[in-house]
Amino acid sequence: ASMKKEAAVAGVKVVTGDIKVVEKGSCDKIFINTSGIGIVKYGHELSTKRIRPGDKIIINGTIADHGIAVMLARGDLGFSGGPRSDCASLNGLILTMLDKCSNVKFMRDPTRGGVAAVMNEIVEDAPFGMRLFEDKIPVAKETASVCEILGIEPLQIGNEGKVIAIVGPKDAEKALGIMKKDPLGRHAAIIGEVTKDFKGRVVLETKVGGERIVDMPILEALPRIC
Repeated sequence: ASMKKEAAVAGVKVVTGDIKVVEKGSCDKIFINTSGIGIVKYGHELSTKRIRPGDKIIINGTIADHGIAVMLARGDLGFSGGPRSDCASLNGLILTMLDKCSNVKFMRDPTRGGVAAVMNEIVEDAPFGMRLFEDKIPVAKETASVCEILGIEPLQIGNEGKVIAIVGPKDAEKALGIMKKDPLGRHAAIIGEVTKDFKGRVVLETKVGGERIVDMPILEALPRIC
């Protein structure tokens, strides 16, 4: 029922199904495998090759909600309440942004490994670095509290209904405004910028004015969630 509802929201048609045979006791109700067929509508290449110093890094909302929600739902830590998963269909928000902004350079979903993994993958062997601003990165109060108690870095936690867009400086505020007009982008923010400094590195400018390296996560902070 939830899949049907989300497919309708996203304007996606489910047109086929498949039958799997597994050993007795190995299947918990249902396996879900997905694939998609679509049309490329954006006329510009979305590639790390187009990224340049001065480009802005935008995310459409709070980070780490999904990973923390899944962890708490497992009931092992004794927490009650907490954040809700951010699972959502972002095609409407993304298509509107691409339709109205011609200078979107690159997009990625910060799922496994979170924002930290995406940023480090982009700068690997690149002639530029990334500077993130801690005070600009949106983190829900409930999520931040759990991360602080457990000593987990929100930047390394997986997300679902989030997209990171790297946009040319002239279009960045326009793209941000488009996101904010969408219910799934109310908490969108420009969280950093591409810089010619510290090539191949991701640096976080902390709230107190210091700087620290944001490394690629070596191990997942949480068991696999998707």
